Amino acid sequence: MHFVVDFCSGGELFYLLQNKRIFSEQEAKFYFAEILLGLEYIHNQNVLYRDLKPENIFIDIDGHIKLADFGLSKVQKNNALNQTYCGSAEYMSPEMLNGEPYSFGIDYYSLGAVLFEMVTGLPPFYSTD
Repeated sequence: MHFVVDFCSGGELFYLLQNKRIFSEQEAKFYFAEILLGLEYIHNQNVLYRDLKPENIFIDIDGHIKLADFGLSKVQKNNALNQTYCGSAEYMSPEMLNGEPYSFGIDYYSLGAVLFEMVTGLPPFYSTD
């Protein structure tokens, strides 16, 4: 078996964040909008992403984003709620952290956390403890 993907010469959003630290409002708005369009597309296919974070967002040669690593994604059936605890703590919604049922809203929470990091340089609620 072979797995083939497009080459994303722009690297990860994570790498770009490490180098720039903070994005301008225009840059953050551009990446936010592109990620939102990607989430809306996969949600329309009934796929819950569950692990949105800068390390899973790649940038192609034209500067556009590609979502990667669908290992924790799940196909939603009949608008069912989930309770599986998975993802990266810095970007997890309160529902998931509290073990409560969740659906597509958790991906939008993670998107907000990524936006927060793009404009401030750190994920929300960041602590060394």
